[in-house]
Amino acid sequence: MKRPVLVTGFEPFGGDLLNPSEVIARALQGKVISGHLVCSQVLPCVFGESQVVLKEALKHFNPSLVICLGQAGGRSSITPERVAINIDDARIADNANKRPIDYPIVKKGPAAYFSTLPIKAIAEALIKQKISASVSQTAGTFVCNHIFYTLMHEISRMRGVRGGFIHVPWLPEQVAKKSEQPSMPIELMIKGVEMAIKVSLKTKSDKRFSAGAEH
Repeated sequence: MKRPVLVTGFEPFGGDLLNPSEVIARALQGKVISGHLVCSQVLPCVFGESQVVLKEALKHFNPSLVICLGQAGGRSSITPERVAINIDDARIADNANKRPIDYPIVKKGPAAYFSTLPIKAIAEALIKQKISASVSQTAGTFVCNHIFYTLMHEISRMRGVRGGFIHVPWLPEQVAKKSEQPSMPIELMIKGVEMAIKVSLKTKSDKRFSAGAEH
């Protein structure tokens, strides 16, 4: 068997009872995609603690590909992220009531890391399957960016590992009481992430076209 694919999602946060990234990660656990077993890991939505869990998962699974998922409420598309920046600047508290402001994720680490996923090829493939998708230029400065930067910092020192971060929209049941907020059915998001895995495993050089719509 080829080296596995690691997919991570986050527990619910901010008062929500669900987090689509967790639902997707759990749904993909145990699937075999292009000859690679998918292993999933749910991360706590907590600064610092999420880093520890991710690092342990990387060591345990020794994956060749890592896709971390997170919820981006208010977005209407599945959005592969381009860049992780070395800063925590929390608008709200995490699940442990921590709220770091202007704090580096890795002291003396690089200012930023670019994703090593074929982000535009992923967006193009999803759009062709009529799944709303676009490249995002920012993963924010909350726990999603925290874990995206941590991932890229860790795999920069590992051989043969590619990785990155993908944001997904709210679930329809999360926006039932939030008028006019976008959402996406879970079945479509699972299909989209499966496709992102397939594209990432087979695509070595990214496409070149304008796929940026989220900021």
